[in-house]
Amino acid sequence: MRAQPSSFDDLPDLDLAALAAGRDGSAIKLIIVRNNQRLFRAAWSVLRNHSDAEEVVQEAYLKAFASIDTYTGKSALSTWLTRIVMNAALDFKRAQTRRRAAFEVQDISMIEDQIAVRRANQSSAEAPDVQLGRLELARTLKAAIARLPDPFRSVFVLRDVEGMSARETAEVTRLNEATVKTRLFRARQLLRQDLEPDLRALLAEAVAFAGADCDAMTRNVLNAMHLDQT
Repeated sequence: MRAQPSSFDDLPDLDLAALAAGRDGSAIKLIIVRNNQRLFRAAWSVLRNHSDAEEVVQEAYLKAFASIDTYTGKSALSTWLTRIVMNAALDFKRAQTRRRAAFEVQDISMIEDQIAVRRANQSSAEAPDVQLGRLELARTLKAAIARLPDPFRSVFVLRDVEGMSARETAEVTRLNEATVKTRLFRARQLLRQDLEPDLRALLAEAVAFAGADCDAMTRNVLNAMHLDQT
C-alpha cells in the first residue's frame, strides 16, 4: 500500500526517493523543505552570491528529481543532493568566470537575510540594542567568511555552519577526510585572525556603559546618597 503523506517523515531515504521518482508531490515537497537550507548554503559557499546560489539550487533540484531513480541509498539523500548542488555551483562558477573574468563576485547577503527573518520572529521584549548587536556581529562574521580562500570556505560552511560530518563533507567535495580536517582547521585559524580586531571593538561596544544606563546609574547613586541632582 502506498505510504500516506502523514507517514512520510518516517520513511527511509530510499523509499522517499522512490515516491519522488513517481512524481509524488508530497514526497518532493518534503525533500525540498528538508534540504533547502543546506543546499543553499553549500551553493553559497562556492558562489558567495545570494541570487546565484538560489538559481543553482533550483536548477540542481530539477536535475536531481529528473534522475532521482538513480539514487541507490549508498549515502544519505541529503548528501546525494548536496553533491549535485556542489557540482552545479562549481560549474556555474567556472562559466561565470569565463563570462565575467574582469569582475569580482558580488558580496553575499545570505546571513543578513537570515538575520532579518530571525529579527522579525524575535520577541518584542528584546531590547533594540541587543538586536543591533546581533546584526552587527552577523555582518562582521559574513564578511569574514566571504574573505576565506575558496578551498577553505566551502569546507567551513559545510562543517561548521551546516554541521555535516567530515565523511559527508569529504564525499560532497571529493576530498579525503584528512584534507577536510586540515582545511577546516586552517579556516578556523584564518577566521580568528581576521575577526580578532573587529570582535575586540564589538566587545568593547557590547560592554560599554553609557547613555541611558550611565544616566540612570548616576541618578540612583545620587538618590541613595540623598544628594542634590540639580
